[in-house]
Amino acid sequence: MATLRVALVQHASGLEPEGNRALLGELAPTGADLVVFPEAFARDFGAAGSDVSAYAEPVDGPFATEVARVAGDLGSTVVAGMFERGEDPGRPYNTLVVRGAAEATYRKIHLYDSFGYRESDRLTGGPTAPVVLDLAGFRVGLMTCYDLRFPELARALVDAGAEVLVVPAAWVSGPLKVDHWRTLVRARAIENTAFVVAVGQPGPRHTGHSLVVDPLGEVLAEAGEGPEVLTGVLEHTVLEGARRTNPSLANRRM
Repeated sequence: MATLRVALVQHASGLEPEGNRALLGELAPTGADLVVFPEAFARDFGAAGSDVSAYAEPVDGPFATEVARVAGDLGSTVVAGMFERGEDPGRPYNTLVVRGAAEATYRKIHLYDSFGYRESDRLTGGPTAPVVLDLAGFRVGLMTCYDLRFPELARALVDAGAEVLVVPAAWVSGPLKVDHWRTLVRARAIENTAFVVAVGQPGPRHTGHSLVVDPLGEVLAEAGEGPEVLTGVLEHTVLEGARRTNPSLANRRM
């Protein structure tokens, strides 16, 4: 049966795009089907409220091109976050690019207007259609950071066939934030009987604690606060067994 080998690269991005592009090749491990970098890996957000429009690129620009090159060299599929030039030149998209054996683009739907931040002042929200791709016998759905707090998006992805939810993030540190992160990642796995692969930027600015969680909520792997590359293996038989044990998706009446 299908297995999906995943690698989560918990590493901070910097303010210099060229240096971040170089990190893609330096940090991505060999031997994984899917390598996931955090949100905004092409260029850090900078100070809260910073204008990032000067660092926005098209999805065939230097960053996405390097993601594709690294994916090709590794024989993997690579996911990484960037700011994408859109219709409003002053408010780009917060975008995930997926390159390699599977390719997709996902523009973050829910912007981080919470905990004192106003992401929507500087960025544009993406279209609400779920983005799901096929990889190594699995259906993989894409979310970004704050999207994790909206269970309806995870359910829309699962309704579109997702069996694995991939969540690159830059989950900002603060009181209870690690607890929120771990609780929400496990909740999205349990309520959807899906694997969740959630990778964040490390501390001290962000929480770290990247996670791989199985469809019954068991934490298969978890990073600490600092930089780390985390690996895990997802087995389709585990997904099937979880959905037999807890057929909540089939039992829904709403």
